[in-house]
Formats: sequence, C-alpha cells, structure tokens
Amino acid sequence: MSELNGVGQGADVTEILTTDHREMMDLIGQIEGTTDSVQRRDLADTLIAEVMRHSVAEEMYVYPVMEKQLPNGADEADHDRQEHDEIVQVMKQIEDANATDPAFMERIGELKKLLDHHADDEESDQFPKLRSHLSASDLIDMGNKVQNAKSLAPTRPHPSAPHSELFHKSVGPGVGMIDRLRDKLTGRQTG
Repeated sequence: MSELNGVGQGADVTEILTTDHREMMDLIGQIEGTTDSVQRRDLADTLIAEVMRHSVAEEMYVYPVMEKQLPNGADEADHDRQEHDEIVQVMKQIEDANATDPAFMERIGELKKLLDHHADDEESDQFPKLRSHLSASDLIDMGNKVQNAKSLAPTRPHPSAPHSELFHKSVGPGVGMIDRLRDKLTGRQTG
C-alpha cells in the first residue's frame, strides 16, 4: 500500500514503516466503521495481507540490522518477533472467523491493540535509534529492500512458519507466490 501513497523506492525505511502503520490503523478504523459483513471481510483480508508484508520485510531486513547496529538490538528484535507471533495468531483467528460473528470484531480489537503497541515501540524508540546509528543512505537502501520484500511476501498468516530472516529469504517468496495465487483464485481482497 505504501507505494500507492507516494512512499516508494528511495524512501527512508522508517518513513515507509511508519506509513505502513498509519495505513494499517486506517484499515482497522474502516473495519470498525462499517456494519456490512462483506466489506468487513474484504477490509480484514487487505489488512492481514498488509500486516504480513510489513512483518516479513521487517524480519528480513530491519531486525538483522537492529541486532548488529543498535545497543540491545538483539533483545529488541527478539521482542518484536514475539509480538509478530502474537499478531499472526490473532490474524489467523480473524481469517478463520465469520465477519458476522461478534468474535470477529473482538479479534479486530485485539489486533488493533497489538498493532498500536508494536507501532508505538518502533516509532518512539527503535526508529529514532536506527536514524541515529545508520546513515541516510543506509536507511534508504534498507527502505528499498523492504519495499522489494513486501512485493514478494506472503499475504496470509502462517502460524507454524518460523519468523526468521533465512526462512523469509529462502522459502518466503514461494509461500508468497502461493498466497497471491490463492488470493486471486478465491477473489480475496489483498490490497
């Protein structure tokens, strides 16, 4: 979605990811703002796809840099990966729920809380650290890698898949291709 809103190639990784956060929260607001179950499902599918792309890109390119470049970066990256695991579990519940069921909106509320917390951690703490420890060109290079990764990433939650750089770089593009094919065949809205 970020490229559609003018944050594309050549952007600082922190700008790209912050824009992603805003777009995710906007989608949640749209889900909360409609009573139409078909629209809720379509919006939720788009949200899930965007969160998956964002998370995979972070795990491939942001967290390895955090581990190497930031004080306590390994601990912070591990914490973020744990948060991603929680988010994936809730998204799987949303994916499996009927949009007319009250539990669907309860799960959306859970996801909103998890995403808001995760975004706040990154934007208030980790992104300023990245900007202070990396050059502008390194941030732009990482941004380009993140944008490319998002175009190949899975669009569906896979709770049993490892959240690791190696998995996402080796197996992830194949999983993403299968997800996009499934999305097309089923008419699932993914952005």
